Amino acid sequence: MPFLPDSPALVAGHGRAVLLTHGGEAVEIRPGSVAKQLGGAVPLLVHGPATLKRLGNPAVQVLDLLELFAFVCPARGLAPTPAGLARALEMEVPETLEEGARLLAPMAEALLARLAAGKNVPANQDAAGLAARMGAAGWGWAPYVLAALGQPAARPDGMAMRLWKRLPKWEESAPRPPPSAFAVTSGQARARLATLLGPEAEQRPAQADYASAATAAFEPRQAEGQPHVVLAEAGTGTGKTLGYLAPASLWAQQNKGAVWVSTFTRHLQRQIEQEAGRLPEGTKVVLRKGRENYLCLLNFEDAMGVERYAVPLGLVARWAMASADGDLFGGDLPGWFAELYGHGLLAQIADRRGECIHAACPHFSACVIERVIRNAREADLVIANHALVMAQAVWGGLDDDYVPTRYVFDEGHHIFDAADSAFAVELSGAAMAELRRWLLGAEGARSRARGLARRLEDFAATDDAIKRTLDAALLAAKALPAPMFSTRLDPELESDKNPAEAFLRALRVQALARGTEAEIKGAMGFEVDLHPIDPGILPVAAALSAALEKLRLPLVALRQRFLERLEAEAETLEETSRQRLEGTARSIKRRAIDSITAWRRILDGLAAEAKPGERPGRIEFLRLDREAGTDRDVLLLSHLLDPTEAFIETIARPAHGMLITSATLRDGTDNETAWEGAEARTGAAHLAAPAIRAAFGSPFDYADRTRIALITDVNTQDMGALAGAYQALFQAAGGGGLGLFTAISRLRAVQARIAKPLEEAGIALYAQHVDAMDNATLVDIFRAEEHSCLLGTDAMRDGVDIPGNALRLVVFERTPWPRPDILHRTRRTHLSGGAPKDYDDAIVRLRLRQAFGRLIRRADDRGVFVLLDRQMPSRLLSAFPEGAPVIRSGLAEAVAGIRRFLQG
Repeated sequence: MPFLPDSPALVAGHGRAVLLTHGGEAVEIRPGSVAKQLGGAVPLLVHGPATLKRLGNPAVQVLDLLELFAFVCPARGLAPTPAGLARALEMEVPETLEEGARLLAPMAEALLARLAAGKNVPANQDAAGLAARMGAAGWGWAPYVLAALGQPAARPDGMAMRLWKRLPKWEESAPRPPPSAFAVTSGQARARLATLLGPEAEQRPAQADYASAATAAFEPRQAEGQPHVVLAEAGTGTGKTLGYLAPASLWAQQNKGAVWVSTFTRHLQRQIEQEAGRLPEGTKVVLRKGRENYLCLLNFEDAMGVERYAVPLGLVARWAMASADGDLFGGDLPGWFAELYGHGLLAQIADRRGECIHAACPHFSACVIERVIRNAREADLVIANHALVMAQAVWGGLDDDYVPTRYVFDEGHHIFDAADSAFAVELSGAAMAELRRWLLGAEGARSRARGLARRLEDFAATDDAIKRTLDAALLAAKALPAPMFSTRLDPELESDKNPAEAFLRALRVQALARGTEAEIKGAMGFEVDLHPIDPGILPVAAALSAALEKLRLPLVALRQRFLERLEAEAETLEETSRQRLEGTARSIKRRAIDSITAWRRILDGLAAEAKPGERPGRIEFLRLDREAGTDRDVLLLSHLLDPTEAFIETIARPAHGMLITSATLRDGTDNETAWEGAEARTGAAHLAAPAIRAAFGSPFDYADRTRIALITDVNTQDMGALAGAYQALFQAAGGGGLGLFTAISRLRAVQARIAKPLEEAGIALYAQHVDAMDNATLVDIFRAEEHSCLLGTDAMRDGVDIPGNALRLVVFERTPWPRPDILHRTRRTHLSGGAPKDYDDAIVRLRLRQAFGRLIRRADDRGVFVLLDRQMPSRLLSAFPEGAPVIRSGLAEAVAGIRRFLQG
């Protein structure tokens, strides 16, 4: 057995922590005295940041078992708790803090034994040299890892971290021919679905009917600009994923083309990928995200020069060799990795700065991003997300102007919000400063940011036209906000020599003039209307527009020079030079020219104000951003009134077929008004030809398996009463509760009051915005620990998929009315059809449907939905499934009823 450190073990809960001493005695440890009680010993624990945060963040060294797990089992996830680690190692799961502390050393032994057993496998060929390199940087696990590998005296080996020499190389292939357009018949889709399900599967007629209806999206297009669009609502439990994968995979197979499946969340992307594993052998499925999600080898190499990064980069190196696709965010790198070392590190080693030099990169042939892009070009199914599909549609095509002909938009109820983000324009100090940094690189600060001159220095050295236009662009870029611009937002602190900063100062004056007294004196940022605009802003805006045009013109000329060379030197250019010229021309347009053009369109249109009550094409307003009461930025935001018009114009009309599906497309039952609302929210109302409508109810027996409780006697404005209600409800359910909040401050107030008493009752409580973990990690823990509870906001309402007993209670703190901001005010006025109240109600009902849909994910699930708002109008109850019992009662009666129902 490998030698283990003679270390104590530390497990922390809420208000209570246990230290297992050298002698095996379990003693309670108190916040504020951690270092003294440890006496210089280095404790074993699981998830150092979360554990130490609960103890007041003492400055002590620790041995985190998650680091050891990441080294021994790279590219594998687990819930980052002692119980989660025990499950991953197939050991008995601890139920108390004391049991967890006693299990830490055996779990460390198990991990080291696993490493020792596999020390001769190829994946561990360089493990000893890598561990020694990490040990030289202070990694506490290094001696024990080296002992397990049988090489206690191994020397640090920097080669083990040089991923570009170890990762497989990708190769270019001929462009894929365009697909044919043969239809998929209903019978074919049903037969494929039956094959995917297998002979022993439960018969679900609605699923087969759904697959049949989806085939209409794969018919040959009959007229230009008129795609076949199917709107299909599939109630929870219908089995819509396999329902659309069946016809989609058939179409791709027989037409030799790709179907792009787009969803809203990363989590559902991975779920769809797992379901696609049932497809026939040979079906090529690729999960595709934006470049900023993937490991960049050049940025990784840069980061290797920073000694404090040696340990996390060593673990990243282990992960990269085992990863399926190099996806740093939401892929097979555990979400808790960033929590251990900070999210900034992953941002540095991803392609987040838009500085890719493409074929000029020395690691281009091993680039994981380029490999994923090329794999997607040859795929049958590409599983993407709404943000990627819409952003690249704005740029004119996916992956070098490739435009798919067939789409499936899952989570179609999010199309409006996704399109709103994609087609909005932000003119702010941060956005302009980011463009300056992209063009000029680091300016005096210690940074590895490479400016455009450095990225193009070899081209500029041999091409005078490139050098002239590049020099002109870089000179003009100095009109953008300089570093630390936020310290110069006050007009009294700086002159107006920089036109961008002068514009920001003018906007700030108007924001402060239009804000309320509470907003002006408050610590939080706020929004105000742009129009009617202060006349003093117009000349400053005109000066900034002129400065931006001086920047745009040389960038346009620079891009044109690259395109000219591509044409003139087509026969002599080497492949790497051609790819680099194409990539740089594309980047200049997307990162600079398009942004500048959009900003100038806003600036030049400021004087043209819509009249009161007139329907605007865009909604423009100001936001003053603050941090801890200090002004950090001023944003001029421009949103389309109806962003689904742009979605239809840029994505739907060029396509041949599109399926838009969700469990919550409609607000209401099968009637014309409900469908019209669905068409408005998805953009189908803007199609030249009407969409095909299809709806399939849930197979679940909601009358038997669910209850809806509306609590009538809790004053939710009293934090003590609100917290008491949450505690009583969670204890009645014995855990398995998801608490949803409309405000972070209220969530934190409740968490602070109930965490300790719940823990004393054997119920662990986790909370978004409180625990040192991101949303994905919190959901993983909640899913794994059946009797835990979780508090969260909107992201938890829409992003949690937990079948089984782990989620059996959903508690909503109040009716989720839409935020009464400027965007919503304008849209409810002009998109409500003259019924703004109905517009608000529809949003609330859809949110309630989404929240209720978290409860029942399988036929044998049982759950209760609780709303603590005694003022919820009865007209909103149609959000819930027909037949689901709704009970208005006091808290005490509800607690007793919940206990009986869930136990029964």
